[in-house]
Amino acid sequence: MIEKIAAQIKARLGAYAPETAIILGSGLGALGDQIENPVIIPYGEIEGFPQSTVSGHKGRLIIGRLEGKDVLCMQGRIHLYEGHSPQSINTFIKAFQLLGIQNLIVTNASGSLTTDLPAGTIMLIKDHINLSGSNPLIGPNDEAYGPRFPDMSNAYDKELRAKAKELAKQENISLAEGVYLMVSGPTFETPSEVRAFRILGADVVGMSTVPEVICAVHSGMKVLGFSVVVNLGCGLKEGAINHAETLREADKASANLIKLVRTCIREI
Repeated sequence: MIEKIAAQIKARLGAYAPETAIILGSGLGALGDQIENPVIIPYGEIEGFPQSTVSGHKGRLIIGRLEGKDVLCMQGRIHLYEGHSPQSINTFIKAFQLLGIQNLIVTNASGSLTTDLPAGTIMLIKDHINLSGSNPLIGPNDEAYGPRFPDMSNAYDKELRAKAKELAKQENISLAEGVYLMVSGPTFETPSEVRAFRILGADVVGMSTVPEVICAVHSGMKVLGFSVVVNLGCGLKEGAINHAETLREADKASANLIKLVRTCIREI
């Protein structure tokens, strides 16, 4: 299935040969609309490609030019809470590997575990904690794609992070840095879970990203990750949390994040 998905995408690439893939999270799909001369492939037109069902995720690949580079963009991601298996995420990341993708930029919307990171903060991900309850590499391993036991000590590439911080400073974009913790969702966290996650060393929490990153590292890709804080975790403020708020706050911060991602694409 990996080879089949890769072949279907390759057949529609034309002259494009992207080395960088971008995965856009909740409320952050606008970057995909800025890709020049795009080839647009809805996930439903790729046999074997998992379908995105969440509001705010268009569910399509966009291949084209951005900042003078060929890029492949996922405008809408896949989540475990939609019923997809972690292994289905591994399948399309490995297909990207066969297409020649060497760099993966991931973005997501997250909830803050501390009042020091209010809504609207853009956080550079320096590491993650996987509390999803699963791993996309469970099952037989094909050494042609990566090692049985991949090293995760530099999952979010240190050199790319240093470059991103330098570029953010040049562009006068405020950029925090911290640890992302993943749960499967779809429920938001309880106040006790928020306190526990903070004790574990996490700064923000979300329901995505980690499976893609694990698969990308296994494939030998360099990963750069950004998280937009869209709400304070349960118990850190009064009132309930909802998905509409997530999309609204992500939209507010998206202009700066898009500017930063575009700059990173130009420089990496």
